[in-house]
Amino acid sequence: MEYRRLGRSGLQVSVLSFGSWVSFSKQINDKLAEDLMSMAYDNGINFFDNAEVYALGESEKMMGRVLKKKKWDRTSYVVSSKAFWGWRGKDNKPNQTGCSRKHLIEACHEALQRLQVDYLDLFFCHRPDKNTPIEETVWAMNHLIQQGKVLYWGTSEWSGVEIMEAHRVAQQYRLIGPTMEQPQYNMFERDKMDREYLDIFRTVGMGTTIWSPLASGLLSGKYNEGIPKNSRFGLEGFDWLRDRWVTEDKLKKVKKLAALADKIDVSTAALSIAWCIKNPNVSTAILGATKKQQLTENLKSLDVVKKLTPELMEKIEEIMKTKPVLPDY
Repeated sequence: MEYRRLGRSGLQVSVLSFGSWVSFSKQINDKLAEDLMSMAYDNGINFFDNAEVYALGESEKMMGRVLKKKKWDRTSYVVSSKAFWGWRGKDNKPNQTGCSRKHLIEACHEALQRLQVDYLDLFFCHRPDKNTPIEETVWAMNHLIQQGKVLYWGTSEWSGVEIMEAHRVAQQYRLIGPTMEQPQYNMFERDKMDREYLDIFRTVGMGTTIWSPLASGLLSGKYNEGIPKNSRFGLEGFDWLRDRWVTEDKLKKVKKLAALADKIDVSTAALSIAWCIKNPNVSTAILGATKKQQLTENLKSLDVVKKLTPELMEKIEEIMKTKPVLPDY
């Protein structure tokens, strides 16, 4: 396993990590969650990602039960939570969502209880909150860090302007600014990582814990011939996700990508994940496997990276045609 520093911090995270969105509670039970987390841990994965909204809090509870049972040395792994959406769904009341001081502090306390840990290594603002001044959010996160309840804080799907505003506030008041961002990044979704954030990487520095490296499974090739039963796109309530990704144009590209992967004797999934982690601005790519065989295949991406020559990267771009256009100056 390769380990990378999270931005300019001293924290080292495995280049592949394990997440629980959709899968925990909805697709897998405690036994399978334990098996998958154990397999990940035994293969060097040290970062486990979660959020208050995943399965409306049940995902964190499930991960917490596994962590308690395994009794791994707390210093050997990194665990995260995210706050914004709340966990009560339609029953959310005012102040139970967003990035206000009240919600962030209460969401942190609730995540600690669900995960059964004394502190969160990483705590994210799951989305930008248009109703809360960024200044208030930065102060709240700094407060949690000073209390020892959070070690590093970050953002998820924030714009480059919003992230830099958070850094400006932190510098003005001598507070701790965001260390990391969690954007979506894959062969289809590239704008933030490959264009918008480039100046941030060059200036203040930023770690990234990218999500959906397989575009919710589309880039694994498993949807090339239809939607398998019990797959993510087949779940009730995830029609919006299926409609976003399963399009004729995208499927054509994935099939061409699969043919290219066959030529170098790797799976489409391993090739797609390797493509993500080849980017040095990626600190870690979050995997969302629901089966041991999926996780095994995803881990093979570590060996595929060295096969990604400039020539092969160009062939991938010829298929995908998703590289953002950068200005000449």
